[in-house]
Amino acid sequence: MFRLLLHWILNAVALLVVAHFVQGFDVSNVVSALIAVVVIGLFNATLGLFLKVIALPLGIISFGLFFLVINAVVLWFSSKFVPGFAVTTFKAAFLGALALAVLHLLFGFVGSAVSKRV
Repeated sequence: MFRLLLHWILNAVALLVVAHFVQGFDVSNVVSALIAVVVIGLFNATLGLFLKVIALPLGIISFGLFFLVINAVVLWFSSKFVPGFAVTTFKAAFLGALALAVLHLLFGFVGSAVSKRV
């Protein structure tokens, strides 16, 4: 349960960091970030999974880069349902998806390093 809460908070922090650096990717407050993380997770588990299965050949041909486009679509679509979370352009959604992927990679490295020390 603690790990789930930690992942939720870290994802919200990542969303706030991306909103600070990517123009057109806006999160108004921490509560909006926490809600947006839940909505993004739900859409990614349903719509994102469906789109990734359908676009699997494109994903293989592009060495997985096309999945960033799908993640951008999920971010843009999620922003339509969460007040206080806005993605204005597809460029902002794509750059946000790229930045979130890098941040999640970094969080994964830090998390694995910490878990090996404990």
